[in-house]
Amino acid sequence: MNNTQMERQQEEKHLQECREIIRNNILMYEQQVEKRHEETQALFEEVQSGNVELYDQMFTSKSLEEHSRNQLAKNQAAYERPFFGRIDYKNLDERLYESIYIGKNGVQKDQTDVVVVDWRAPISTVYYENELGKGSYTIPNGSEYNIDLLLKRTYDIENGILNGYYDSDVAANDELLVKYLSKNRDAVLGDIIATIQKEQNAIIRENPFHNVIVQGVAGSGKTTVAMHRISYIMYNYKERFTSNEFCIVGGSDILIDYITGGLPELDVYDVKHMRMDGLLTYLLKREWKKKYQLIEPDTCYAWKSKMLFAKELESYLTKLRRNLLGNSAVIDKDLGTLLSQKNNDKFITDNPDFSINRLLITLDERLRSKIKLQCMDREEVGIYGKKLSQYKNYFGSHQYKGSIVTIYERFLEAYGKAYYMDVTPVLAKLHKGCFDVYDVAALVLIYYRTIQKKQDEEFGQMFIDEAQDFGASVYYVLRTVLPQCFFTIMGDVSQNVNYEFGMNDWRDMKDKIFCEPTDDFKVLAKSYRNTIEISEFAGKLLDSASRGAYKIEPVIRHGEPVHMVDSISTEEALGISEEIVQEMQEKGYETIAFVCFDNETAEDIRKRLYGRIDLEDTAKSGFSKGVTVLTVQQTKGLEFDCVLLWKPNLKGYKDNPKLAKLLYVAATRALHELFVIQ
Repeated sequence: MNNTQMERQQEEKHLQECREIIRNNILMYEQQVEKRHEETQALFEEVQSGNVELYDQMFTSKSLEEHSRNQLAKNQAAYERPFFGRIDYKNLDERLYESIYIGKNGVQKDQTDVVVVDWRAPISTVYYENELGKGSYTIPNGSEYNIDLLLKRTYDIENGILNGYYDSDVAANDELLVKYLSKNRDAVLGDIIATIQKEQNAIIRENPFHNVIVQGVAGSGKTTVAMHRISYIMYNYKERFTSNEFCIVGGSDILIDYITGGLPELDVYDVKHMRMDGLLTYLLKREWKKKYQLIEPDTCYAWKSKMLFAKELESYLTKLRRNLLGNSAVIDKDLGTLLSQKNNDKFITDNPDFSINRLLITLDERLRSKIKLQCMDREEVGIYGKKLSQYKNYFGSHQYKGSIVTIYERFLEAYGKAYYMDVTPVLAKLHKGCFDVYDVAALVLIYYRTIQKKQDEEFGQMFIDEAQDFGASVYYVLRTVLPQCFFTIMGDVSQNVNYEFGMNDWRDMKDKIFCEPTDDFKVLAKSYRNTIEISEFAGKLLDSASRGAYKIEPVIRHGEPVHMVDSISTEEALGISEEIVQEMQEKGYETIAFVCFDNETAEDIRKRLYGRIDLEDTAKSGFSKGVTVLTVQQTKGLEFDCVLLWKPNLKGYKDNPKLAKLLYVAATRALHELFVIQ
């Protein structure tokens, strides 16, 4: 038996030993869950019968039961594929040789014996980023460890069977990566941890106290990277961030459903998730009235999405603040100077995040403290109470108690005059209680600058996907009103389907909003989603969509040519499509999408296909397996095993970047096969 065969046997033996440990863990945790569930139920019944002093004990028992359930789930998930990687290295600081196996879930034999290291652990970054030879890795507290990496190995394991392994300088051997990418969509998500690339890993493990903007071409893994970044931060910074401080933001319910559906697999639970318009109305608290309604933005008023609009509104609010707080000195004829203008100006300047009303309330607090101090040495009886009464609500009486909509309307009128624009139609919609997402963003900034009582500390980490679909004014507002929050922003300006409103470049974001030294801008150029054939088709569209700013670097994975299907009528096209769907399902593809270019066509195709093909209702079920009919806008951020583009306009896109972006988005939704129904 040669060395290669011996090593293979040792790896197979180690795999089975790991599985045996996991099997024993599963049995142990099953027993724990059953026992602790019985204890919790018994305590619950006692508390229900009036024995309330057992409440804390019941709560503790419930927590222990939940812990056992989580451990059981992790071990069950690890059983078929305990690990995907291994690194052998010498710790140069401690002069120790170590060999560790890395898996999707950490596995322990007991309290001290770690059999498989969790992919999120600091040492695991060596597998993703380091090349063989001397290097280092850093842990969350900033400490750095020097190592000499001797071996990096990637395993191909399915259903508990070792199919093979690959030794390489890179995290994932191309052969294995292509094998995973060739699977259907669900399988790809399950295997991606083993094949995270160096540039993706750098974003996932970027300091959580930095803001990160990621420009990634279609299929570069932006959404997957964001999901893994959430999991990584939760695992390594659990003392700093709780799950309810995380918020995922997207432009559509389908996209949010798609993202959140994969989070439990990454050990992520209980994070907030909202559409962008929902987040903004949420930030308005009680100022968002039940009678108000959200409407789609009108391209005629795209100026509301621009940075200029946000800056002009900020300037208007600064003047309002200056007028209300300008003369704030308080001089009493008996006590002298209580608050000087100089000290007040410094206080106001030092607290730029205080709203006008909050400043007025705090000035009253400072005034009361100064009165108390000035009266301490005076012998006059009752002067303290007299002065408190005299200056009661001295500043607070000037608080703004009106509607923030009124301020917005006044600003719009001033803005219209300054830029010679007719804002009457916008004001008419506001009077009817109709607001688009940019109106709401403006109201959030007004609320924050005028009447907010205390800073919003609810959000610690915010993840925004398909960020290019919204204009810079929205991000200016979010960055301003959530100064303690850290943002991970994922997008692709080549996929901006809201051409007039959204972002067609990142300049304002990089130069005017996220422009601190710790703010980072990263690019993901390699596409892992599409086959070479689909990427080449999409690449021609991308040249027009982005004017050459960002190019696709496809992973070498060949597939079927893009199918150009000619038809003489809609009925013939439907018949051909029906045959295509059947053929794709027979191939084992689980997600198939008809992609249309407007709502009317999508609705017409749904009706025509009804009874001929079993369609999924995304309005009810969100993202799911099966066949769906969607508009291009609805597919943003999603991917499907097979896509049928319905009657696209392939003429004139070279001189029409708006059309090119729609076509580019639609074409790059396909993982394996793309049909263009003409």
